[in-house]
Amino acid sequence: MRTLAGLAVVIAALSFGAGDANAQGKYWPWCARYDSWTIVCGFATYQQCMATVSGVGGYCQRNVMPPPAASPRKQRRDR
Repeated sequence: MRTLAGLAVVIAALSFGAGDANAQGKYWPWCARYDSWTIVCGFATYQQCMATVSGVGGYCQRNVMPPPAASPRKQRRDR
């Protein structure tokens, strides 16, 4: 039983590290503001944001943070 629990912990730890690195730089232009402390910026469109806050209160606003600057990619040279 102890081996099964250890295996589950290892699998869970590996699943967290297997994400796509490009997803970390995603910019979401719309934010849902529920109160003065709760703001969730994770919406691509105004309609998505409004669908989320409808019925629970809150409002939608543009993300005040600018999009992340694109880092220049290194070009590979084929030899």
